[in-house]
Amino acid sequence: MTSGGTGHPDSGHSEKGGVRTALAGLTTRGRSFLAAGIAAAICSYVLGQSDLLRVGLLLAALPLICVLFLYRTRYRVAGSRRLTPARVPAGSEARVHLRMDNVSRLPTGLLMLQDRVPYVLGPRPRFVLDRVEPGGRREVSYRVRSDLRGRYPLGPLQLRLTDPFGMCELTRSFSTYDTLTVIPRVEALPPVRLSGESKGYGDGRQRSLALAGEDDVIPRGYRYGDDLRRVHWRSTARYGELMVRREEQPQRARCTVLLDTRGLAFQGAGPDSAFEWAVSGAASVLVHMLERGFSVRLLTDTGNSVPGEGADGFAGASQETADAAGLMMDTLAVVDHSDGAGLSRAYDVLRGGNEGLLVAFFGDLDEEQAAIVAKMRQRSGGALAFLLDSNPWVREPSDVPGPLDRSEERLRMLREAGWTALKVPRAASLTELWRLADRERAGLAATSGTNGGGTGS
Repeated sequence: MTSGGTGHPDSGHSEKGGVRTALAGLTTRGRSFLAAGIAAAICSYVLGQSDLLRVGLLLAALPLICVLFLYRTRYRVAGSRRLTPARVPAGSEARVHLRMDNVSRLPTGLLMLQDRVPYVLGPRPRFVLDRVEPGGRREVSYRVRSDLRGRYPLGPLQLRLTDPFGMCELTRSFSTYDTLTVIPRVEALPPVRLSGESKGYGDGRQRSLALAGEDDVIPRGYRYGDDLRRVHWRSTARYGELMVRREEQPQRARCTVLLDTRGLAFQGAGPDSAFEWAVSGAASVLVHMLERGFSVRLLTDTGNSVPGEGADGFAGASQETADAAGLMMDTLAVVDHSDGAGLSRAYDVLRGGNEGLLVAFFGDLDEEQAAIVAKMRQRSGGALAFLLDSNPWVREPSDVPGPLDRSEERLRMLREAGWTALKVPRAASLTELWRLADRERAGLAATSGTNGGGTGS
């Protein structure tokens, strides 16, 4: 039995081992027939009944013949698996299509097709395939769904062979498998304008002239095919060779999405936990900013940056938006709590240059970490922070007034440093918080008298 698309069935057994495996495939019916045959043969010897011996031999021989029949069966079957889609948001369904082709010149017998899937995706699918004619094909499909993000292996695909009498069953497996990636839920964000950001970030793109002014051009040498209308005659006379003006170079505005993954900063687990909300929020912002034309990157408290290619780790202008989004979504699909206790590594990455817009999702912050976060604002054109205090996410709200909430003090520290900081209530809507951030930022800009360009996001 061979396969196509998902590799060859695993048959790595010696002749002796294969016979032993075939005998182990006896069903309850086959074992019962074999035991009855042996018992009848013993009784015939004790009682001296030759007719009973013939009955015993027949009963014992039938399951052994079925074992030999299945062991010698050499179906040539090709199998393949197709996922649609291969990357699916948490809580959504994906469909798995299985295809079996009989590539031999002989028809197959009764086949049971079984695919191995993790328990979080649902029950193990099983299909019974009747006789498949030579060159025939059978296609079946099933659905999988998970509320938990992650990467889940599908396979290997297994074929269970059985004889017409149900005496023996053998399972033969294909050798390869596919992977279903369950990414965080993505919430569609409104195209607000976060007013008061760094000038030049209006619609997600800015155009940078390679010149200091009309009379101070930085030219380059003439190249074959350059438009003669771009010749800069003053520089040509100065250098004694033909010089042309540089073209306008489009530059993509930058956005860094910072995700706090520290285990000590989040309490609780499961799809409704604060950490899962933060992961889903980071995914939503990344997709939104990519759609708005920004060059984005994902940064965690460990200092790891994704995609890690292009200028300073951002998805460069030459990189396809879909590829960049897919890479970051794959990272968020498997991101987990880190063992780190602080945000200093992320700060070291951010202070290396002007990061443009900074959107951060933080868990619990102590005074030291809040001070580090406040310094992150210095190297960004604008900064927006979502603070997830774990207490409301793991405990029911109480009407009894308590001491001053520590998160309110952290919000005040960040706002004084120039952040637009928002506290995230339990099960809050990111869309509403996104609009609220726009209103608060606009109010801050009006109060401070800032008249810079807005950030189209």
